[in-house]
Amino acid sequence: MRMRTLPQAIEEIKAKDPGTCLTLRALRRLVSERRIPVAWMTARKPLIDLDKLETYLYEMQPEGAPAVAGIRPIPERI
Repeated sequence: MRMRTLPQAIEEIKAKDPGTCLTLRALRRLVSERRIPVAWMTARKPLIDLDKLETYLYEMQPEGAPAVAGIRPIPERI
């Protein structure tokens, strides 16, 4: 488990992938939407597990979301 602050997590992601489009603002949004679990050091300083962040980013399928393969049918409207 590698716990980092949000700016530190962005630095490590950018070190691995310099062309990444992930920004600090986008990471803060993911945390506020509770898509990525965090541990709060204080009321304003969340720590994020880099392993879970990387799993979320590289799988691109958040937990609990239904897996969709192919084209989804559009329900007919009456």
